Amino acid sequence: MFESIIEPIGRWIIDTISYLGYWGIVLTMGIESACIPLPSEIIMPFSGYLVYTGRFNILWVSVAGAFGCVVGSVAAYWAGILGGRPFIEKYGKYVLLSHRDLDTAERWFKKYGDWAIFFSRLLPIIRTFISLPAGIAKMNFPRFVIYTFLGSLPWCFVLAYIGKVLGENWQTIKTYFRGADVVIAVIIVVGIAVFIYRHLKPQKSKSEV
Repeated sequence: MFESIIEPIGRWIIDTISYLGYWGIVLTMGIESACIPLPSEIIMPFSGYLVYTGRFNILWVSVAGAFGCVVGSVAAYWAGILGGRPFIEKYGKYVLLSHRDLDTAERWFKKYGDWAIFFSRLLPIIRTFISLPAGIAKMNFPRFVIYTFLGSLPWCFVLAYIGKVLGENWQTIKTYFRGADVVIAVIIVVGIAVFIYRHLKPQKSKSEV
């Protein structure tokens, strides 16, 4: 069931980036970083695949991805400032934001302070939601923007590089899979798997923690 939902999303991501170019990367990564479940595991690897085809440059792909992260994170930051935790708990369920996700992000922010914004951008799950507790805590805004960009840049680069490598090994992959757009299909399948694991795995009860 979830695959039937996520695969069209993956196709929309691919069509958007194909049509809008670098701005498509900014748009899709901005949506992802605004805590809306759009998998960066599809966005950036496909962008890296387009680096392999010669359409994009991997440096500008990474910068576009990081800039998109800043745009979306600023929206989440202001949601934290203006609405606070009650607002996020009330409406977060509509974008698959669980209490566990928010609690984890808050623990990271309380433990590491402003530096959590930088380091968490290199980690799955936490990187998506860390902007919310930063906004709730009213973190210094310019520092928030700088740390978000610098932390997001290597994440975007690594995922884009993976997509580029997939493209370079297209003939090898083709021996195991069939179809003209096999690299795109692999990216979508991997993105679906990671998305489901990150957002839809059962939540432990407090007695299990």
